[in-house]
Amino acid sequence: MLTDTKLRTLKPREKVYRVADTNGLCIEVRPTGAKLWRYRYRYAGRPSMAALGEYPIMSLAEARSERDKARALVKSGASPAHVAKAERATRLEKAGNTFASVALEFIAKREKEGMGAGSVERSRRLIESDLASIGSLPVAEMSAPALLAALRKMEKRGVVESAHRARGLAGQVFRYAIATGRAERNPAADLIGALERPQTKHFATIILPSKIGELLRAIDRYEGSPVTIAALKLAPLAFVRPGELRSAEWSEFHLDKAVWDIPAEKMKMKQPHLVPLSDQAVELLRDLHLLTGRGKYVFPGVRSVRRPMSENTINAALRYMGFDSETMTGHGFRAMARTVLDEELGFPVDHIEHQLAHAVKDANGRAYNRTTHLPARRKMMQAWADYLDSLRSGAKIIPLARQKA
Repeated sequence: MLTDTKLRTLKPREKVYRVADTNGLCIEVRPTGAKLWRYRYRYAGRPSMAALGEYPIMSLAEARSERDKARALVKSGASPAHVAKAERATRLEKAGNTFASVALEFIAKREKEGMGAGSVERSRRLIESDLASIGSLPVAEMSAPALLAALRKMEKRGVVESAHRARGLAGQVFRYAIATGRAERNPAADLIGALERPQTKHFATIILPSKIGELLRAIDRYEGSPVTIAALKLAPLAFVRPGELRSAEWSEFHLDKAVWDIPAEKMKMKQPHLVPLSDQAVELLRDLHLLTGRGKYVFPGVRSVRRPMSENTINAALRYMGFDSETMTGHGFRAMARTVLDEELGFPVDHIEHQLAHAVKDANGRAYNRTTHLPARRKMMQAWADYLDSLRSGAKIIPLARQKA
């Protein structure tokens, strides 16, 4: 049996030799003077040996403990050498699947799918520069505190909005890693609300799912005119700008094709825009057509059907329901959709931005036409309407972005 005193006195020879301890444990002494722990055992009827560690980094007591673990594996029918090889392979795989490598793979995928050149460059800059401190960490082992520490550095530099964009991009990367089997959870989802709010004044909106459900139920209970109620219900489903909603004309709708074709002159960016309509939106509009379908405007004014609804109607109804200007506005339905579709439901930002009719450019710097990503946007709009129905009913929702968390 070996002792620490005997181990220290073992001298190197011209050839490798081993000195036994007990139950298969031995010390291997090499000509270089290195002393390595080995566990000798039989597996499938053949002699085999597993490396345990180096002396004195691994003490005699630690070596015996590792030997006992290896003996337990043999008794269970496993080979310690095979188990160690599999564990090394797993460690190497994790080391190769770093946050940066998975992120750049995800961005390259999005670029092939049509992400604009500007968006690609911004995303890469966030990963390679702003989030460089966590780039070498295995994506499967990333924690919320580690990600938050990187984002806090951005906050300290005063780039709060960029920090929020970086958190959103990280969330997409983690969702991609989960989908491809390289991670099990999305720590970015745990950081919603952890960052400073940007100083820029935005339109008031509601993004907490439970509060959105309360808003939708309040709209259902609202006892105003049928036209105003219909506008309030279509606003979250279509999330167009308030001016585009109130000035909507029946000639712009193709209900059989479930699409709203808004002409360029009505759009802020002066580009025609297509709004895919969910089943819920089509049903709402068909019912409203019985009431206002003979006129020009979908939502005519109270005083004259020849004029569209007043620009104050939606906001006035929200105030009547108890939502003040610091809580919710007619324009806030857009911010609500933009945030929740990205952070809660995990839809591609490009698809959301196109549906919002924002100035998104293609790889050549040209504005996309109105049909860009249309099939995908159609699916997104239906999923959004179904999600709103679930919130309205008060059902417990597990957002796509958090299912693995």
